[in-house]
Amino acid sequence: MPPLALTGGTGFVGSSVIDLAVRQGMTVRALARAAQPPRDGVTWIRGDLADNAALEELVAGAGAVLHVAGVVNPPDAAGFTAGNVSGTEAVLAAASGAGVRRFVFVSSLSAREPALSAYGRSKFLAEELVRVSGLDWTIVRPPAIYGPRDREMLELFRAAAKLGVVPMPPAAGRASYIHVTDLARLLLALLPPGAAVSQRLFEPDDGHAGGWSHGDIARAIGAAVGRRVRVPHLPARLLSLAARLDRMARGSRAKLTPDRVGYMSHPDWVCRPEKAPPADVWQAGVATPEGLAATAAWYRQQGWL
Repeated sequence: MPPLALTGGTGFVGSSVIDLAVRQGMTVRALARAAQPPRDGVTWIRGDLADNAALEELVAGAGAVLHVAGVVNPPDAAGFTAGNVSGTEAVLAAASGAGVRRFVFVSSLSAREPALSAYGRSKFLAEELVRVSGLDWTIVRPPAIYGPRDREMLELFRAAAKLGVVPMPPAAGRASYIHVTDLARLLLALLPPGAAVSQRLFEPDDGHAGGWSHGDIARAIGAAVGRRVRVPHLPARLLSLAARLDRMARGSRAKLTPDRVGYMSHPDWVCRPEKAPPADVWQAGVATPEGLAATAAWYRQQGWL
């Protein structure tokens, strides 16, 4: 079986993909900026999305390309363009040059509203490149992803556990969620080409119809850490102020950025049922309340919580 060519293999989603792929007996060729420890079933290719020679080595002889890598928190819009648009263009060119037809791209639900953030716009533009690439593509727009190794939602768990408070965006908003293991299962299930998945865009979620209110998710996080929590809903202007303060305090390590405020304040990040993957290809297996509890337990085991 030809190897899977994977970008983003050292990240939150990519590492979960590698774990599952290896368990399924697949061989993986994964791009990494820095040297990685040896691992059975995995060949690490040293380089990044701007390294054409590394990309050519990554995709040579691959059966499919799974493009997970991207940037979520650069200092400016140019950083989003370089990482998410130009980076995707380079991976597409490498795949085309090597004759690899199957291409699965991990985008973001934020691409549905590209005017709200530079991140969402960069993912939307990357999707457009994939659509016109001439490859046999599938685009996946995950909603909020959580699970072991995730550092994006970790601070909400810490706030719940230590303060009994989980600040959230405006109360009117709703969003969908997906556990990282479910997402990894979907991405691997999409690798074989077929009429049901080729030239399609999917919005997978946990199967909870209508998504979750911000308040319900905050209370579920509280339950996961064993606390009843207060849920202050912050309007956009306070989120903007908090983002500026976070950037001043933590610089490039800030989690709440001005760019994120735009889409965090948007009221509808619920996955559309008509964009769900075919049920015979994939169905969610992790209910969000149980998944959040398991994630909290993992955080504690690692000393993160």
